Amino acid sequence: MPDLLAIKGLRTGYGPTEILRGVDLTVGDAEIVAVLGSNGTGKSTLNRTISGVLRASHGTIQFQGASITSDTPAKIVARGLIHVPEGRRIFPNLTVRENLDLGAYRRARARRPANRERVFFIFPRLAERHSQLAGSLSGGEQQMLAIGRGLMAEPRLLILDEPSLGLSPLLVEELFALIKSINADGIAVLLVEQNVVQSLELVQRAYILDNGVFVLQGSAEDIRNNPDLKRTFLGM
Repeated sequence: MPDLLAIKGLRTGYGPTEILRGVDLTVGDAEIVAVLGSNGTGKSTLNRTISGVLRASHGTIQFQGASITSDTPAKIVARGLIHVPEGRRIFPNLTVRENLDLGAYRRARARRPANRERVFFIFPRLAERHSQLAGSLSGGEQQMLAIGRGLMAEPRLLILDEPSLGLSPLLVEELFALIKSINADGIAVLLVEQNVVQSLELVQRAYILDNGVFVLQGSAEDIRNNPDLKRTFLGM
């Protein structure tokens, strides 16, 4: 069976500045994979390129066996590849329910009510606050809303960009448990994070991104026990 997402030789950047310098990455159907690295290593650039916001200068991106390298963001969303960006990007002056419904604008519009109920089942706090303005939610609740909005589009692959950023350790633990349950429902997840230790407890495979290239990749267990990871990224 071909990989759900397959990236080969990807190079991209901003103007003359190349950020990604030839990366290969795969995500299997219903798999959960992490891309880990500190700020400035190219993680967000990778996400934007997969999502069609940035154009690749070289390389290919395939999703469900078809090339999406030159597709627009709208076409990529319609295919079922959904990107939940860093910083949540909710609409603060709309209610929780209105934010969720916007997630189905390009895909799964006919099943909006059923998908909204599914999101409320996964995130009960959103159900309790369905009529509340999104801007009045706590940081953790806003992150749940951002992920819930992504789920409204019935993703085949959900890209989560720094979902733990700015959250307390307790909320991070709760959020990662929810991500695990989403993946258990058959949704593939690409988790892009700085939180190396907890991410490696959650995912099946991981890639370590540094200066635009993957310096380590493999099973979460192998990477967790790799002395180079401990020395370079964990200061051990």
